Amino acid sequence: MKHGCTPLRLRAAAAAIAAVVSCALPVAGQYSATAANGSFAAPTPVMGQAGNLGGSVPSGPATDQVLHLTLHDAIDRGLRYNLGAIETNENASTARGERLLALSALLPHVNAGISDSMQQTDLATLGLKLASIPKVVGPYSYNSADIAASQTLFSFESIQRLRAASSAQQAALLNYQDTLDVVTLVVGNAYLQAVADESRIEAQQAQVRNATALYVQAQNEMQAGTAPRIDVTRTDVQLHTEEYNLSIAENNFAIAKLTLARAIGLPLGQQFNLADKLPYSELDSLSLDDALDTADKSRSDLRAALGAEKAAERALSAAKAERWPTLAVSGDYGDLGQTYGHSHGVFGFQAGVNFPVFSGRRIEGEITQAKAALAQRRAEADNLRGQIDYDVRTAFLNVAAARQQVQVAQQNVALANDNLARSKDRFASGVTDSVEVVQAEQALASANDQFITSLYSFNFAKLSMARAMGIARTDYEQYLGGN
Repeated sequence: MKHGCTPLRLRAAAAAIAAVVSCALPVAGQYSATAANGSFAAPTPVMGQAGNLGGSVPSGPATDQVLHLTLHDAIDRGLRYNLGAIETNENASTARGERLLALSALLPHVNAGISDSMQQTDLATLGLKLASIPKVVGPYSYNSADIAASQTLFSFESIQRLRAASSAQQAALLNYQDTLDVVTLVVGNAYLQAVADESRIEAQQAQVRNATALYVQAQNEMQAGTAPRIDVTRTDVQLHTEEYNLSIAENNFAIAKLTLARAIGLPLGQQFNLADKLPYSELDSLSLDDALDTADKSRSDLRAALGAEKAAERALSAAKAERWPTLAVSGDYGDLGQTYGHSHGVFGFQAGVNFPVFSGRRIEGEITQAKAALAQRRAEADNLRGQIDYDVRTAFLNVAAARQQVQVAQQNVALANDNLARSKDRFASGVTDSVEVVQAEQALASANDQFITSLYSFNFAKLSMARAMGIARTDYEQYLGGN
C-alpha cells in the first residue's frame, strides 16, 4: 500500500541527504600554516562527516526521569557534546600550539643548571706516557653553576612563519564557528525528523481507529443481514494493514530518537520525549540580495578560507625568506671550582650572522611547494564563494517549493477527510460497499503523509536557509520556532 511505503521512501531520501553531507567539514589539522582549507559542500547536508557530526560524547549517566527535550535544549547539547564540535575545537587548540611553536623561534631561550662532578682520567689513553707524569690522575671533583641565554635578533623567515601560524590559528577558530553552525543544522534536522515520525504515529493511530470502526460496522451490518461477508473480510484486511503501518511508524520514530540522542550526547539509555512540535510558521520576507549579502558577511567557512589563503601567502614569504641572513647572539656565565667557596666565574659570548650560501635546492623546493599550496587555497576560496551563492539560491528555491507543497497538502487533507466522511455515510446508508470507504481511508492516509512530509521539508528548508547564510546557530529559533 502507498501509505506503508511512503515513510520508507522518505527515510531513504533522508539517508541520501546524509550521504551528500559527508563532505561538509574539512579533515582534522587542515588549518596548519601550509595546510589546505576545506569547504562546506551544500546547505542541504545533515550529517557532516558521518563519523564526526553524527557522533557525540555521552554526557554522564542516565536518570530515571523522562527528559522533556526542547529544540533549544537539543541544539545546546549538540554544541557542547557533538563529536564534530569537540574535535574542531581541539583542532583550534592545535593551531594555537603551532603558533606558540613559531613564536618560540623569536623569543629568548634561557637555561640554568647546577652540577657536582667527580672524574678520574687515564692519561696513557691520551698518549701521555712520561715518567714524571702519573698514568692516572684523580679522582678529582669540582662544582659548577651556570646560566646560558640565546636570542635570535633578526630572522625574517621566523617572522613570516609566526604570521602564517597566526593566520592559521584564526582560520581554525573560524572553522570551529562554522562547525557549530553545521552542528545546528545536523541537530535541527534530527529533531525535525523525529517530530515528523512522531506525527506519523499520531496520524497512523487515527487510521487504525477509523479502520477498527469500519470493521465493527461491517460486522454489525453483516449480522443484521444488510451487508455481505466480503465487506467484513475487506475491512479486516484493511485494519491489519493499518496496524502493520503503525508498527513501522513506531519503529521509525524510535530510531529517529536514537539518532537525535546520538548527535547531542544524551546519556546512554536516557528516556526522553519531544517537547516542541514545530507547527507550520511562515518565514519573514527576505530578499535574495539581502540573503546573499548576509551570507557573504556571516559564513565563517568563507572567512576561514580567506584566512587559510593568507596563511599560505605568509608561508610562501617565509620560504623565500630562508635566503635572507639571520642574526643571533648567545652567551653563558658560570661559577666553577673545587667547591662553591673556592670557585671562579667563567663566561662566554657569541654573536654572528648566518648567510645561506648553497642549500642543495632545498629552499627552491620549499618555495615551489608553498606556491602550489597558495594556488590551491585561492582556488578553494573562489570555489567557496560560488558554493555560497549556490547554497543561498538553492535554499530560496527549496523554501518556496516547500511552502507551496504544504499549502497543497493541507487542502488535500481537508478534501480527503470530507471524502471519507461522505463514504462512511454512503456505506452506513447501504448505498455503497466497503471498497469505497477503504479507498477513502487510503487516500486520507496518503494525504496525511504528504502533509507531514511537506511540513518537515518546509522546516528543514528554512533551517537550511539559515545555514546557507551562516546564521543557523544564532537565529535558528527565528526560522523554526520552539520553546
